[in-house]
Formats: sequence, C-alpha cells, structure tokens
Amino acid sequence: MTTPSGHRRLILTRHAKSSWDDPTVEDAARPLNHRGRHAARELGDFLASRGLEPEEVLCSTAARTQETWEQIKGAVIATRPEVRYLDDLYHASPDVMLNALKTASAQSVMMIGHNPGIAEFAAMLPAIPPVSADFRRYVTCATLIVDFQIEDWSQLRPGDGSVMDFFTPTRRG
Repeated sequence: MTTPSGHRRLILTRHAKSSWDDPTVEDAARPLNHRGRHAARELGDFLASRGLEPEEVLCSTAARTQETWEQIKGAVIATRPEVRYLDDLYHASPDVMLNALKTASAQSVMMIGHNPGIAEFAAMLPAIPPVSADFRRYVTCATLIVDFQIEDWSQLRPGDGSVMDFFTPTRRG
C-alpha cells in the first residue's frame, strides 16, 4: 500500500521481547529472546501482507531494537529502506522522538524504540487513538500505523494523525 502524495505514514514499533537471561549484560546490549524474534518476524509478515513497507527506518541503537529490525526486514522484501540508527532514540522521550521524525525524508517511515516514551509518543499522535489495553501499555512489538495529511514531516503536529492499523503479536509481553 503506497502512501499518496501529500500524506506521510508512520509505522511506530516498540522493540520485540528482549532476553533477561544474563543479568551481567548492559541494558543497551540485551538481545531478543526466542519469543521476541518470533514476534518481530510476525510483525514483518503483517506489514508485508498489507504492503506497509517503510522507505526509511529510524531505529534506536540498542541491540534489541536493531535485532527487531533485522527480523522484520526478512519479510519486508519489496523495499530496501534507508536505515538510520540514532543514539537519541535509546529510551527517548516523546519530544525527542518527534524531533527525530521531523528529520525524516521518506513518505513512509518506521521508527523503532522503547517504552515508556514510545507509548507516550503513540498516544499523542492520532486524533482518535485505538481503543485497546495493549495500545495504552504498548506491549513489546506493538506497532501503530498512523497517517498524516502533510507534505513534509516537519509539518507534523500531535493529534492530527489517522490510525490505519494497530498490531500486537500473537504472544504479547
């Protein structure tokens, strides 16, 4: 599904479930666990089946966000998006996420980040948010697809988005 001219689409994803098996691993270095890898592949299949393939990806530099993207992109085969790994997205506040998104250039952008900031950012974007407990919690691998009637990301204003879809993996967490 292509994004019409004069529209921008955001695919806003919280990283998939990470592993806590080794307590000595620093937070930013934690990888995905088996459930997380499965959920990220499930998300990739969901996006590909609906033609929701990003042209640009803004991703936190944490291992779990990067691995989430690696699992997703296995299913997203029609496009080869530009991927930017941004230190600022690691545990970013909604304001930092908004500023990062305003630097995007593609019509369809995926952003992969962390809670609690990503849940707060998701809540402020649409005019009418999805009615879902999972949306409020923004469980791991939760993904909001939201469209904006703007020509450029710099014009984005919170509360102006239209929810196109909301995904949560089969096994939530």
